[in-house]
Amino acid sequence: MTTRGEHRATWVVFDYGEVISSRTTALPRLASTMGVALGEFEPHYWAFRDRYDRGCSDLEYWSAIGAELGVPVDESTSDTLTRIDIEGWSTLEPSTVELITALAIADKALALLSNAPVSFARHAEKQDWAKNFRVLLFSGDVGVAKPDPEIFKLLLERLDVPADECVFFDDRESNVEGARAAGLQAFQWRGRPAAF
Repeated sequence: MTTRGEHRATWVVFDYGEVISSRTTALPRLASTMGVALGEFEPHYWAFRDRYDRGCSDLEYWSAIGAELGVPVDESTSDTLTRIDIEGWSTLEPSTVELITALAIADKALALLSNAPVSFARHAEKQDWAKNFRVLLFSGDVGVAKPDPEIFKLLLERLDVPADECVFFDDRESNVEGARAAGLQAFQWRGRPAAF
């Protein structure tokens, strides 16, 4: 496969959130579960997300948010919030899934590189769409996240190919820039028609 005039790629690597899945719609439910207004909750949800994506536990993540909001979070509440959060990130983009399925049927080597907590990783790897990927790499499992150079190094070690033989799609420009700095052919995801 040749993409946007570049030379032939051995692997196609996809991000998950806002590429394979839609943006989460769970924030109002999460805020309600914590007993606070969405406007109070949302800034803290994102502020601590990088730490969560880099491997901190569910309880640590939700407790950190709770501490900022003055809301105690126990194990049971953490479990509930985690379940809602996973559900929120589980609405798939049909056109992307169709593309991935078609590429897999055509025997294209596909990999997933996602900034995601460990709990979401365990959920995702059991889903039907994940069966299309030969390699699944989640930041929470390795303690580093995009756009850090280390996670692209780990990806390339697992794929066992030169960086320039990988085409990478991500919705965030900072992650695209990080991938390009690591030598990958990287493009900001703007939907299937823009990619293929």
